[in-house]
Amino acid sequence: QVQLVESGGGLVQAGGSLRLSCAHSGRTFSAYAMAWFRQAPGKEREFVASTTWNNGTRLYADSVKGRFTIFRDSVKNSVYLQMDSLKVEDTAIYYCASGVVAGSEKSHYAHWGQGTQVTVSS
Repeated sequence: QVQLVESGGGLVQAGGSLRLSCAHSGRTFSAYAMAWFRQAPGKEREFVASTTWNNGTRLYADSVKGRFTIFRDSVKNSVYLQMDSLKVEDTAIYYCASGVVAGSEKSHYAHWGQGTQVTVSS
């Protein structure tokens, strides 16, 4: 059984940076594509970024392109989301997910973490 545990969320001012971490355990990390999604209050959960098993192909939502970077460390069995130039509209709960196929669809991902809150103040 795959388990995902996120950390690194918090409160930051607009323009600042945060790095989210997601620790993967239970099954071979390298077999999975990894992604980050987010959900703001009253909104649907939306795609943020994904990466294939070897960081070979990374995909980003248009809203975060150029500001966020997803990368994974196979030694630490973890995936990260470096978030720079944060905006108030980035405020949401951020979820880590793993699945067999990378991409922006929630249905690609069978395993989800519990989420970590990111709040960006103006």
